[in-house]
Amino acid sequence: KLVIPAKAGTHASLSWNEVVSSPVAKLAARAGLVPHPTGGTPSGPPAFFYSTTPPHPAMKHLSPALQAHLDSGTTTLAWCWHVRRADGVTQGFTDHDHDLTFDDTTFEAATGFTASDMKESVGLAVDNLEVSGALSAASLNETELAAGLYDNAAVEIWRVNWRDVSQRVRMRSGTLGEVKRAGATFAAEIRGLAHVLQQPKGRLYQYTCDAVLGDARCSVPLATAAFRATATVITASAHTLTVTLSGSYAADWFTRGLAVVASGPNTNARSEIRRHALIGSAITIDLWQPFPTALSAGDTLTITAGCDKHSATCASKFSNIANFRGFPHMPGNDFVATVAQPGDASNNGLAR
Repeated sequence: KLVIPAKAGTHASLSWNEVVSSPVAKLAARAGLVPHPTGGTPSGPPAFFYSTTPPHPAMKHLSPALQAHLDSGTTTLAWCWHVRRADGVTQGFTDHDHDLTFDDTTFEAATGFTASDMKESVGLAVDNLEVSGALSAASLNETELAAGLYDNAAVEIWRVNWRDVSQRVRMRSGTLGEVKRAGATFAAEIRGLAHVLQQPKGRLYQYTCDAVLGDARCSVPLATAAFRATATVITASAHTLTVTLSGSYAADWFTRGLAVVASGPNTNARSEIRRHALIGSAITIDLWQPFPTALSAGDTLTITAGCDKHSATCASKFSNIANFRGFPHMPGNDFVATVAQPGDASNNGLAR
């Protein structure tokens, strides 16, 4: 470690430009050393030292008032969680016994929020934290959780001096991951920002289409009657509905599609359709996930057609092969492993 003092005989600090442009600094840079400011010694001038370790870019910066509060030895600190849902709704929660307010958000104290220890690691591993609390109609309720309104919600975690909320520091940012519910309580996983780096990006080289049915890359007009229907519930269980439809559709037309509740207490709740079947004169819709509360006879849903992502379906069902986003002619493992033989039609250079 190399220490460069300030100007000799004075307590005036070298400017940063003087430090990085000095002959010693240039030699240090050529050696791969990084400058760090330091306070020097009580009897000497301020100084800079050089080492091979760069300053940590994620170091927390505390306000002087908060740092003084921490240095006092007697602290009045609380945790606060700021949640921003995808629909724009923002909520605040705290483990303090009174509500706290800052950044135009009231952090509610009556939710029973508690948190596990934070786990952080060097590198790109996903850092996780779990928070738990009570479900209540005024804050987090089971219906909204089950409806997916908190999926991937943005979360900020703050350490706050509850006597003076201007003294605070943001400890973590992330998104809500898995949410588990048990009775009147819930537990939610908060994933660090590195979680985003583990998600697939770009296109996939595969047989099947990687577009979302009806999006800009697909362009199928799902709003038309050919691909959308109104379903009226006759009978309902958790995963199976018997319905009437607003039109006549072949079996499996809505398999892999989407069901969105249009009336009743589950309005706007959605679930993917596992199977659309015709059993005699009855039309049944099987769901992958049940709705937050049971459907009743007379409730209506808007259901849209599904796609199995194969080129044949794209051409025959949607007449949309020009916008197919897969690679149906790519050779498979059997083609790669096969040894070409004279007269073999599958290896004549013309067959796909």
